[in-house]
Amino acid sequence: MRPWTERDRAQVPDGGELKLMQRGHEFSIMSGAIELMNSRRGGSEEQLAILAAKRLGEKSNARILIGGLGMGFTLRAALSHFPADSTIVVAELVPAVIAWAKGLLSDVHGESLTDPRVALQETDVAQSIARDGPFDAILLDVDNGPDGLSRAANDQLYTARGLAAAKVALSPGGLLAIWSSGPDAKFVNRLKQTGLIVEEIRVRAGGARHLIWVATKR
Repeated sequence: MRPWTERDRAQVPDGGELKLMQRGHEFSIMSGAIELMNSRRGGSEEQLAILAAKRLGEKSNARILIGGLGMGFTLRAALSHFPADSTIVVAELVPAVIAWAKGLLSDVHGESLTDPRVALQETDVAQSIARDGPFDAILLDVDNGPDGLSRAANDQLYTARGLAAAKVALSPGGLLAIWSSGPDAKFVNRLKQTGLIVEEIRVRAGGARHLIWVATKR
């Protein structure tokens, strides 16, 4: 088996470091020794968009916010499953992740970044939530879920204050969908306390089990 080769590394604003690794045609983004994403395993990230699109339905001119570009699994699924007249805003904090998407990972991302429905912003998704709403759906695939790994400031998205801000940024009937690598009972209670209607859905990515919470604004 071919060994992994480090292709690049990048500092995360306000702390942490990411490494882009390659083995043949396979890529991995790592935070320390922990793999955050892999180009061969994106099924659960795709489900983040698919589950949200099913629940939102055929809403015309929907505005979608995706927090975290990563390897683009959620974005590509959103382009396939949300209505064709939707606008999809992608907020990515780390400049290198955007550079990788347009360079070393361009084959992974395909034509998604040049789709006219997509607006890619180099910014903290918390700023997009506060500034650019209302949205019909906010999809958060930031860090490793509520228990952040690469950047401590990411935890603010999942506090009571951060969830309240997301709720304000949703249009009536809009939804907040959150990806997580594992369960978090305290976070679920906090999410329910916002007054959103919460579903917890288990999804698979290869052999791993991940979680998606879909919270709908009344």
